[in-house]
Amino acid sequence: MDLVDPPVLPYVLHHTQQITGPLVDRIGFSIRKATESDAPGILGCLRAAFEEYRSSYTPAAFLDTVRTPETIGQRLKDMYVFVATDESGQIIGTIACNVVDQDEGHIRGMAVLPAWHGAGVAKRLLRCAESQLRELSCKRVSLDTTEPLKRTIRFHEKNGFRPSDRIKDFFGMPLFEYVKSLA
Repeated sequence: MDLVDPPVLPYVLHHTQQITGPLVDRIGFSIRKATESDAPGILGCLRAAFEEYRSSYTPAAFLDTVRTPETIGQRLKDMYVFVATDESGQIIGTIACNVVDQDEGHIRGMAVLPAWHGAGVAKRLLRCAESQLRELSCKRVSLDTTEPLKRTIRFHEKNGFRPSDRIKDFFGMPLFEYVKSLA
């Protein structure tokens, strides 16, 4: 059957839109520094991004990862927090960073809504945090992750992070440190 046959063409166009529609809608996003009014959106993003891993985390580790209305305010005060927003202003990703030592920065709380995975949001958030840490004279950056986050580990390794062999206890779970030179 020819694709230009009228009964087939509407079918193909309809299903092509279903497949590519979300990709087209995902193209436009921007990154900015977070404000206190972003707290609910950041919490929603963290929870949505980590929900599939809830059963792999201890309850305390999960709660510390997704934050609460009380603890997100402290993060906004203590760290540089950035958000990625879509064209409508919805928060679709977040990352936080701060200086932990004279020339070392630390990244925490990186999350991207599942619908936006693969759209470059995580990479741009990471670049934004690294840029902020360079401005603060950091020559090295660290981050911690857990074993269930295999996709996240691959992402960080692809972006220059390497395991430091430092493992800490994270509310009853092993927490693996990764490091990267910013020089």
